[in-house]
Amino acid sequence: MLRVITANLNGVRSAASKGFFPWLAEQRADVVCLQELKAQLPDMNAEMRSPDGMYGYFHCAEKRGYSGVGIYARREPDRVVEGLGCGEFDAEGRYLQADFGPLSVVSLYLPSGSSSDERQQAKYRFMDRFLPHMAELRASGRDVIVCGDWNIAHREIDLKNWKSNQKNSGFLPEERAWLSRLFDEQGWIDVYRRLHPEATDACYTWWSNRGQAWAKNVGWRLDYQIATEGIAATANAAGIYKDARFSDHSPLTIDYDFAP
Repeated sequence: MLRVITANLNGVRSAASKGFFPWLAEQRADVVCLQELKAQLPDMNAEMRSPDGMYGYFHCAEKRGYSGVGIYARREPDRVVEGLGCGEFDAEGRYLQADFGPLSVVSLYLPSGSSSDERQQAKYRFMDRFLPHMAELRASGRDVIVCGDWNIAHREIDLKNWKSNQKNSGFLPEERAWLSRLFDEQGWIDVYRRLHPEATDACYTWWSNRGQAWAKNVGWRLDYQIATEGIAATANAAGIYKDARFSDHSPLTIDYDFAP
């Protein structure tokens, strides 16, 4: 079995103070993908760098307290790739890939466009750059799982208030169509949706800190594990952990009947 977890921590130090690492030690994960570290390596203690004896790899943003992705792995990868070779976004720490034999696991933090039109345009630039990269990954012949905060809710069942959010970043028609191209044209699989095709309220992974979003479960599904067909077909269980809150996102765990 291969257990993969993806979690946007909204700050690794903040998540640590809320009990993330004791929880993680109990999960028996093989690979853990992190987003929004909001830290550089000197800011991270030994537990944050290699929890529970795992190997830790990080692609931090140049700007302090911003973005950044990481991967923890039970086994040492054969290769680690930092960034996409795109200066604008590599400086923000948004892509980290670890290869294990025939398997590649990616931690992705797709930009949010909610703060301004300028950031929305940056999000579109990233999407334009990332779509052909996904096609290259798919064509590599490798088993690939791209984990992360995609900052897009794909369908109406993926967020509580879809009608009122149709003009908001994260549920814009252009964004949703872009995800559809990954699934319908390139053949990627939304693994959680394959296992739970009709889930609504139970599928959310992010809740705004404003108002009573968490208490009322006014959420969005923004965190995905998107995989190539071969490994996606082996997925047999998926869970979203909500018993404790480590950030404004909840970790998504998927088990695969797969041994790289």
